[in-house]
Amino acid sequence: MPTPSMEDYIERIYKLIDEKGYARVSDIAEALSVHPSSVTKMVQKLDKDEYLVYEKYRGLVLTTKGKKIGKRLVFRHELLEQLLKVIGVKSENIYHDVEGIEHHLSWDSIDRIGDLVQFFEEDPTRVEALIDIKKRNEDH
Repeated sequence: MPTPSMEDYIERIYKLIDEKGYARVSDIAEALSVHPSSVTKMVQKLDKDEYLVYEKYRGLVLTTKGKKIGKRLVFRHELLEQLLKVIGVKSENIYHDVEGIEHHLSWDSIDRIGDLVQFFEEDPTRVEALIDIKKRNEDH
């Protein structure tokens, strides 16, 4: 299993390739706000662990294993963003909050969160009921 740091890189690389068709060291460094030398070290580690294939000065591609994990990581991130939106977290806090919690949840928890998000999205009045309960509790 990849470390949380490795997950951040795999997720970002997956998204860059999905959006642009490629992921360069400089793109990854900019997206993660790290130095290119740090990216190079991590990319070499991810290559060694067979998440991607990296050739110096030629770029990188995700392996089947890397694509599978990348897709799951992006799904996890987007699902957690959905959950925080549904429960009314301020939009300016969502990205930072997701970054803080996404590596600390099991995939079982992620599956249950998916069920919960689906439950709330199927009937928006369910969220409204939660908000009403919160307001009543604050009034007492």
